[in-house]
Amino acid sequence: MTNPAPAPTVALPPIPVSPPPVRPPSLALAALSKQRARPKLPSLPDFFRKQSSGRAFLNSCMLYLHLAPEQFICDKEKIFWTLTFFKDGCTAKWSENLFCQEADTGIFPIRSWTNFEQQFQSQFFLVNAKADAINTLEGSLYYQGNQIVDDYLDSFLILASDAGYTDPQTLVVKFCHGLKLNVQSQITMPFRRPADTDPEAWYTAVQRIDCKGTTLRSLR
Repeated sequence: MTNPAPAPTVALPPIPVSPPPVRPPSLALAALSKQRARPKLPSLPDFFRKQSSGRAFLNSCMLYLHLAPEQFICDKEKIFWTLTFFKDGCTAKWSENLFCQEADTGIFPIRSWTNFEQQFQSQFFLVNAKADAINTLEGSLYYQGNQIVDDYLDSFLILASDAGYTDPQTLVVKFCHGLKLNVQSQITMPFRRPADTDPEAWYTAVQRIDCKGTTLRSLR
């Protein structure tokens, strides 16, 4: 008997070499990659019982909370953080009363940030802010005095906002009424006088005069 012929050898296709598995980045690295540079937020000043500054203090708190929401996990943390700035006698007493109520009942009396805003406004906002602003602007004793133009303009804009004045001509009249006499005389020259319906032009013109150092001390 003869031996059978060997079967032909079939070459197998090459096995593809798989690239090494890529390990997913750690959570810390992933968070770091998403992190972006953020401005450093200044700490708020201590709050003192001055009703005219209550709105400004609350606005500063709101701004900080909007810019750094990740620092607070609940409304209670926001409220406690805000109360750390209540160090004046009256403001500290109000804060102390809240914690006394919590000690008596086991529950902090203010349950949400919205409720905190409402109670803060009732305690530290001017009761008749609109009426007070109108009375100030309409009064005969309202004028620039020794203020520089920028300070006078800032205070005027706050008063106008509180008073609800939006008519351009009314704003111009009230703004000019309080200016120093020597500033009024320069801004009302025919070739410099802005339109009586353009308060922004008046604000800019008065600031320009002040920057040139032509405003002297009050003549009133």
